[in-house]
Amino acid sequence: MEVIETPLKDCFIIKTRVYGDERGFFLESFNQKALGEKGVHFDVKQINFAKSEKNVLRGLHYQKAPFGQTKLVGVISGAVRDVVVDIRKSSPTFGKHFNIEIDSQDTFLLIPKGFAHGYYTLADETIFYYAVDNFYSPENERGIVYNDPVLNIDWGLKGTPKISIKDQHQSLMSQAELFD
Repeated sequence: MEVIETPLKDCFIIKTRVYGDERGFFLESFNQKALGEKGVHFDVKQINFAKSEKNVLRGLHYQKAPFGQTKLVGVISGAVRDVVVDIRKSSPTFGKHFNIEIDSQDTFLLIPKGFAHGYYTLADETIFYYAVDNFYSPENERGIVYNDPVLNIDWGLKGTPKISIKDQHQSLMSQAELFD
């Protein structure tokens, strides 16, 4: 397992090894011991999947403290532009965002608590994978609108994306409940 730093503090790209032959492939999507040896500590409490058609935008979501979630995300099939925003006021990268295209099963993004997260699907039948270290708490879910002009995120949109009513009406970052 390879742990690659991103420009955002505590956010990492995780690359796994794929073992394949004419029958298919095998990969280890999560290994707590291997990550721990690289200084990354993550205790999975829940695993979720989401299926979307092409041109769907989900996010930017997070759970407020103390219900925040560290997430390990990736694709089972399809492709996404994955976007994270550091919303920890005490972080040296506060207010900065990072995006990565994930289009293979061997690439994951480890997103720490205190980040807002979203993704835009680039392929039909995209199945997205989330492993999280805290249980979902609907009453503590929060969001930042995807097109906040201060963040100025380039989602790589192709036409008008399909976005839920809830995500269209999220807060601007300047009005959101953030992490200290």
